[in-house]
Amino acid sequence: MTIPTFILKNALRNKRRAILSISSVAASLFLLVTLQVALRELTLPPESAGAELRVAVRNRISLTNPLPVRQRSLIEKIPGVAAITPFTWFGGKYKNEGGMTFAQFAIDPKALGTVFAEAKMDMTGYQTFVAKKDSCVIGKITADKYGLKVGDRFSLDSTVYPGSLTFEVAGIYSGTPDDRNMLFRQDYLDDSIGMPGYVGMWWLKVTSPEAMPGVIATVEKTFANSSAEVKAESERAFQLGFISMLGNIRMLVASISTVVVFTLVLVAASTMSMSIRERFRELAVLKALGFRRRELFAFILAESFGLSAAGAVLGIGTAYVLYTYGNISQMTHGILISFEVTPRIIGFAALVAALLGIISAIAPAVAVTRMSVVQGLKTLD
Repeated sequence: MTIPTFILKNALRNKRRAILSISSVAASLFLLVTLQVALRELTLPPESAGAELRVAVRNRISLTNPLPVRQRSLIEKIPGVAAITPFTWFGGKYKNEGGMTFAQFAIDPKALGTVFAEAKMDMTGYQTFVAKKDSCVIGKITADKYGLKVGDRFSLDSTVYPGSLTFEVAGIYSGTPDDRNMLFRQDYLDDSIGMPGYVGMWWLKVTSPEAMPGVIATVEKTFANSSAEVKAESERAFQLGFISMLGNIRMLVASISTVVVFTLVLVAASTMSMSIRERFRELAVLKALGFRRRELFAFILAESFGLSAAGAVLGIGTAYVLYTYGNISQMTHGILISFEVTPRIIGFAALVAALLGIISAIAPAVAVTRMSVVQGLKTLD
């Protein structure tokens, strides 16, 4: 019998315990990877192809405070501004659903192809959107979810404005990081149940990345000390600022991850201690045969590390396959679009598994090294 075979047989001596140990490690690491991926998706939202040229302009007080339409003519004159569109939240519910399942925004239809150029749609859809006041364009994910196609009509009951609006689907777009949203016309909202003369916020397209700092500074300076002061920022900064409103997500996820890892260490250490305690007599025999302390420690460490590694492969591998090839949007009912298990997350989870294997072997190894041959031979006769 070789030493690797000896270690393997000891690890699998109690097959039920070994399977439960591997399963607990796999389940915990799967949860850890899930938490880390979710944290990454929430705190680092994907950028669109044109994000480096877009500027968000909102009311300095709050996103819920509207901006006057008269600001548009002044912003358009600022050097470096290539295009501008209003961006007004509608907050509609589809077919009396309990909550809003996709976002809707009122925009300038003529600016869709310039400000949000990554939204790919056939030319007929663009033309219909510009020509028909009650038309809208929707993302492919939402269209597939509700079975909507070009020419269909549907209504939305607003949670912000009194009443509801009926729309006709002019086109279905794709190619953005979030193909769930619906875009319709600001003038339709104004003429129906909106607030004529006000918009939710502005989105700008600048001529170049180099022009962005100047545009941001000029926009804020233009409306400083006015009745509607603004906060201008890049799309990335706006996304991160919006996410920060959800609270300290990083601390919450870090706390849950710490509890998961701590519990896993306790379970693994207890399992290894129990397994080694049952074999004190055999280990005493090995000592009597001339095996040194460091060799016995290596046997225990290899066994502990092997069980942790098996659980890591199962847990991390399952998470990678599920989130890489599974439909995350369908699993989360559209709350999240994609989960990317990055090499950094895989490395972090593997490091946790490696440390788990080492830490759980320390206590039983210390007990074995302190055990005398006579004491060990008297154990578990």
